[in-house]
Amino acid sequence: MDQPQLKRDLGPWPAASLVVGIIIGTGVFLKTAVMAREGGSAPWVLAAWVGAGVLSFTGALASAELGGRWPRAGGEYVFLREGYGPGYGFLYAWNRFWIGAPGSIAAYAVGTTTFFGSVIPLEGLTAKLVRVGLIALLTALNCARVVVGGWVQTVLTTLKVVMIVGLALGALVFARGGDFARITTSHGWPGWSAFGAMLIAALWAYDGWNNLPSVAGELRDPERTLPRATVYGTLAVIAIYLLVNVAYFYALPFDAVAASSSVAQATAATFLGGGAQLVLALAMTLSTVSAMNGSILSNARIPFAAARDGVAPRAMARLSRGSNVPVPALLVQAVVASVYAYIGKFDELTDAVIVVSWMFYGANALTVIRLRKRQPPTAYRTPGYPIVPALFVAMSALLIVNTVWAAPRTAVLGLVVTAVGAVVYLVIYRPQHTR
Repeated sequence: MDQPQLKRDLGPWPAASLVVGIIIGTGVFLKTAVMAREGGSAPWVLAAWVGAGVLSFTGALASAELGGRWPRAGGEYVFLREGYGPGYGFLYAWNRFWIGAPGSIAAYAVGTTTFFGSVIPLEGLTAKLVRVGLIALLTALNCARVVVGGWVQTVLTTLKVVMIVGLALGALVFARGGDFARITTSHGWPGWSAFGAMLIAALWAYDGWNNLPSVAGELRDPERTLPRATVYGTLAVIAIYLLVNVAYFYALPFDAVAASSSVAQATAATFLGGGAQLVLALAMTLSTVSAMNGSILSNARIPFAAARDGVAPRAMARLSRGSNVPVPALLVQAVVASVYAYIGKFDELTDAVIVVSWMFYGANALTVIRLRKRQPPTAYRTPGYPIVPALFVAMSALLIVNTVWAAPRTAVLGLVVTAVGAVVYLVIYRPQHTR
């Protein structure tokens, strides 16, 4: 009997919606206040948003080339396997499975209860059960045909973008007491350590530019769709983030931004009055649910691809005969994410995700340089090669070094998880490849 295969059911709009929808999640609502406390003035916070955006965009350009070269399920796992061998590909899949994917999904779940909890109090066990329930519901939706998850993503992303841009424009036009002078007032350079911490915070908000290649095996015309959706989607997010953050600092005094637990809600209150809390709670909840849906859909394809290569349990490689999606991988991912959502705190989850992920993002960009020497790409080429991927590699290394210096506990977590993965590969999977 023929084995079920992935279906190429995702067109350009669902692809672009995955990029934008996964990137715009919780960070643009929560991280600006954290960054303001680190940076001390609006210009440096905005500079960190720009810097993180440029860094993410250079990574997206490199990812687009690799995705056009290998439009198969698994994304970065495939790139790293081709560039450095099965061992390095396994380490990426291992880290993504145990920290990157479930940490992201759990952080979105925590963000959702945080946002909606401002309208309907969600605390303690109730909040934890709501988080787990959201993960279960979206996982169940994605166990249907991939086109269902794709169109759910398109609708959620469209609504989210409309509401976020509406918030920014409303504040810039109607905010009571708004002042553009707040955006340009600086209190001096905050220091490299503080600026690095701001970059880490902003990079969480940009994380997700690399997810689309994971579903390349289900894209229509992937050689064209994947690069375009990745590049244009990332550019759109950068523009939206800058617009929103300018609106925050225009509408609110800097100290109010830094002290706010939800700067978006405080900004909306300057022109929406008493209805701001409910409107923003709905907008932010919609944003995080959209990001969670995209993350669930795309990340499950990584253990699926690894299992098909024999470096993960074979059960993870199974596709449902009814929907042609990797249901076992989706279910196991949901279980791990639910555990994190039950026990984790938002900033701890996001910091762990970023540090572990950037250990491999730089290696991906270096893959572009390595593979160009062997075989030029037949589809999309990274603009500014080799400067763009080289810049991304260098900045990734600096970011990791700064994180080790500023947050050694988080960095050690990533290194320990990677070391355990290396032992698992050497003991279990490497002998299978050397027989």
